[in-house]
Amino acid sequence: MNMETSHAKLFPLLFILLNSAWSIASSSISESFVQCLSSHIQNSNSSNEIILTRTSSAYPSVLDSSIQNLRFSNSSTPKPEAIITPFDESHVQAAVICSEKNGLQIRSRSGGHDYEGLSYVSRAPFIIIDLFNLRSIDVDIENESAWVKSGATLGEVYYSIAQKSKVYGFPAAICPTVGVGGHISGGGMGTIFRKYGLASDNVIDARIVDVNGRILDRKSMGEELFWAIRGGGGSSFGVILAWKLRLVPVPPAVTVCHITKTKEQDATKLLLKWQNIADKLPEELFIRLVIRSGDKTIIVEFGSLFLGPVEKLFHLMQDNFPELSLGRSHCTEMSWIQSVLDFAGYSIHESLEILLKRRQFSIIFKAKSDFVTEPISEAGLEGLWQRLVEANTSFMILTPYGGKMSEIADSETAFPHRRGNIYEIQYMVVWDDGKDTQKYIGFMRRLYAYMAPYVSKSPRAAYLNYRDLDLGRNNNGNTSYAQASIWGLKYFKNNFRKLVHVKTLVDPGNFFRNEQSIPVFSSGRK
Repeated sequence: MNMETSHAKLFPLLFILLNSAWSIASSSISESFVQCLSSHIQNSNSSNEIILTRTSSAYPSVLDSSIQNLRFSNSSTPKPEAIITPFDESHVQAAVICSEKNGLQIRSRSGGHDYEGLSYVSRAPFIIIDLFNLRSIDVDIENESAWVKSGATLGEVYYSIAQKSKVYGFPAAICPTVGVGGHISGGGMGTIFRKYGLASDNVIDARIVDVNGRILDRKSMGEELFWAIRGGGGSSFGVILAWKLRLVPVPPAVTVCHITKTKEQDATKLLLKWQNIADKLPEELFIRLVIRSGDKTIIVEFGSLFLGPVEKLFHLMQDNFPELSLGRSHCTEMSWIQSVLDFAGYSIHESLEILLKRRQFSIIFKAKSDFVTEPISEAGLEGLWQRLVEANTSFMILTPYGGKMSEIADSETAFPHRRGNIYEIQYMVVWDDGKDTQKYIGFMRRLYAYMAPYVSKSPRAAYLNYRDLDLGRNNNGNTSYAQASIWGLKYFKNNFRKLVHVKTLVDPGNFFRNEQSIPVFSSGRK
């Protein structure tokens, strides 16, 4: 036997031994964690419902229950050592304490919409704290507020408000299955944010479990941490348990319009005009664009919400955007909660109970984001159309800024994308077969590269809630400020340094971490 043959035979054996050793160590960690957590749960009879290990019959279904991006629902995706489904806030405290004690990372999942799966995937041994049982909503119309636990979805929030009042709403996203825990901590744009700001701008209190297992509210956490979790992402600092939200008034009737134009129907010229007015229109009017390719053309849908009657909207459109030729057949007066149904893709005559569904659809997708500060030229748009037709399952959503968003300072909360932005772009491509993943990710990267000259620069800004690991990722352990700045400045701009400062204060050991969590300053550097 020569040396090469000997080595060739040794490598598989070494791999088996290492894998076996890892499995034993992992099993030992898991058992120690379960024992720790069980000892903290007062009613031991319920521990089997709260702690789901890999041998639990409910483990696979709970794991898959809110994986919204099927790119991370396959056999090669790392699985948690256990899934914790707390029924009480004390269970979350215990999970944090026992995870830290046993060297397990935490992924807290509210609705499962993290675009890169970071609420339920980790490269290091981890547990998931799935908050779906902690989703109570207490609406107080008299005081125009609501306490909402993190496991609730936006649909559940909108439904609960509508049960109490037809003239109050909340400025958050369009998709009703998004969980409030992550969405609000990342910012939260929606159809009325030009009037009222982001979801995170309308938070007046919060409850969070910190690295020491303490439950903190706004007063006990202090204003710096309260600042950070409104737009800076909550998972870097702890586990968000609940938000106290400021409800906002909406008129008894709003107007929703939809009109679609193809490239042959002057969609390009209409988009050029929209770019020049979208952020300057009255804050009560929101006109977003959805752009896709179809049958060798480009299709642009203009979808609008106006906080007022249809006749007043027609006057506004005639004064500001007559080229769109918006007519009565394109518009419907409805209640605000019906507009929620409409923008979510449901009939406005559908029962409101449909908003209580925690899963609308699951797809394989890749997304990216950009902010536009200067109108894109006609030549730039024509080049974009050529690229969009390469993948007819791709689309872009253009969300107008201005209004209230231009009045709030970039440093008011951790969310920095305010004045100076005309609109935000979400790019998305979807596909059916996991074997095509690299093909479509490649398409998305080429599209994003093409757009570089036409969007914000230094940094090229991005929206945390449309997470994109292509922007950069942390090391498995601690990551330097310089390395994390590669992606951190894109999401947080000048607020990134303050976020690192807050992180260093509240979690100096960097326990709450993931591929794009806020890092800590190295010793001696502030």
